Amino acid sequence: MLEFEKSIEAIQKKIQSLEETQIKNDVDLSDEIEMLEAALKNEKEKVYTSLKSWDRVQLARLPERPTLLDYIPYIFDRFIELHGDRNFRDDPSMIGGLAYLNGVPVTVIGQQRGKDTKDNIYRNFGMAHPEGYRKALRLMKQAEKFQRPIITFIDTKGAYPGKAAEERGQSESIARNLVEMAALTVPVIAIVIGEGGSGGALGLGVANRLLMLENSTYSVISPEGAAGILWKDSSFAKIAAETMKITAYDLLELQVADEVIKEPLGGAHHDVETQASCIKSAIERQMADFNHLSPKEIREDRFQKYRHIGTYIES
Repeated sequence: MLEFEKSIEAIQKKIQSLEETQIKNDVDLSDEIEMLEAALKNEKEKVYTSLKSWDRVQLARLPERPTLLDYIPYIFDRFIELHGDRNFRDDPSMIGGLAYLNGVPVTVIGQQRGKDTKDNIYRNFGMAHPEGYRKALRLMKQAEKFQRPIITFIDTKGAYPGKAAEERGQSESIARNLVEMAALTVPVIAIVIGEGGSGGALGLGVANRLLMLENSTYSVISPEGAAGILWKDSSFAKIAAETMKITAYDLLELQVADEVIKEPLGGAHHDVETQASCIKSAIERQMADFNHLSPKEIREDRFQKYRHIGTYIES
């Protein structure tokens, strides 16, 4: 239970206590329970419709939050995972393969976090090595060859910063993805489903359309890291989160994100199927924009998206 959810938890405990008393003592407490359930509903709406930036950061980091592999069965008709970068090894923290979206072949790529300690170790906590980004690029170039749209799912704290990753060219692999993705002649739709951190996120994020789940974040550095740099104290992370403008609604206003996808009340983990349906609908809406564009026009559309981010002041 997160800090801002404590008031909700308190009401839930009262309801549970009354239900237990009702069963144990064989008394009718249905009126009291009904009143508390109404109060619980109101409290949830109050809490979840007034979340601060730091609250959304915490929701984005929840271990229970759905991952790419949770969404795939609900969004795509079929999915065939492809492995390896044809150079070093397969990176389990980067998932990629072929799928069908309403009968249309697409390429799906994204970071994959683990569900428990063992799985997190296997997936390296969703932090890809250079071979993960090279696998992603291999699949993107394959998609371009066969004119398949590309859909990427961003969900990582960042690329793996370890010694072995640096020895194998971590920064070069991400930089190459940025260059190659900018020039792709097929539409690229990127969806941030959790944390989108640093270059690790950007390595899948050069897209025609960037979509974000309501409680996801997208930033060059974590709030703790920014607080450590600015104030030499990571305890200022809450302030940093507000200042950095890293939430979906902040980035929509700044024209970095193109659409915010609503989440079920309380977060995506409360209803994975409904959340997947919302993601699928958003992908369908955005993909429709490219049905009649030529490969050259698709690439130009991506260029213009980044060309128009930000503002300047003439002196």
